Amino acid sequence: MERKMRRFRQELPIEEAKQILMKGKECVIAVAGDDNYPYAVPINYVYDGEHIYLHSASQGHKIDALKRNPKLSLCVIDKADIIPEEFTTYFRSVIVFGTAKFIEDERQKIEALIKLAQKYSAGIDPTAEINRFIKTVAIIEISIDKLTGKEAIELTRQRPT
Repeated sequence: MERKMRRFRQELPIEEAKQILMKGKECVIAVAGDDNYPYAVPINYVYDGEHIYLHSASQGHKIDALKRNPKLSLCVIDKADIIPEEFTTYFRSVIVFGTAKFIEDERQKIEALIKLAQKYSAGIDPTAEINRFIKTVAIIEISIDKLTGKEAIELTRQRPT
C-alpha cells in the first residue's frame, strides 16, 4: 500500500495518528463483502500499540468476508465538527490498512478480551463474561500494514509552526 496522501499538508504525524487510534471508541471496518460489494460495519476495538483487536460473533457477513480475504481497512473519526457558515467540516481521522488473523489459542483470546474489557468496562472484572463466551466468540487480530491520519486544512493552519 504505497499510495501517497494527495493533500500531504493535512497528514498527521504518525505518533498523533497512533494516539487517535489508541483513544478512539469505535471504528468502521470495510471488507470485501458478498458479490464484490464493499461491506463496512461499525465495531468496538482496542489498539495495544502494535495490533488492533476486534471481538465478534463467530459467524456472519464480516467473518465470511475476512475468511475469504483477510485484507481490510478501518477508520476512526476523532473529530467531525460541522461548520455551517463555512460549508465545511473540521475533521480529524485515521485510516488503517491491515490484515486480519483469527485468534484460536484460548489464552490469546482471553488476553485480547481483557484488553477490550479494560478499555470499555474499566474497573469491572470480566472473568465471568469471558468464561461465558470464550468458546463462541471470535477474536480478530489486525496487523497494521499502513496507518495514516488526516485533518481539515483549517485545523492544520491552527498548528504552531
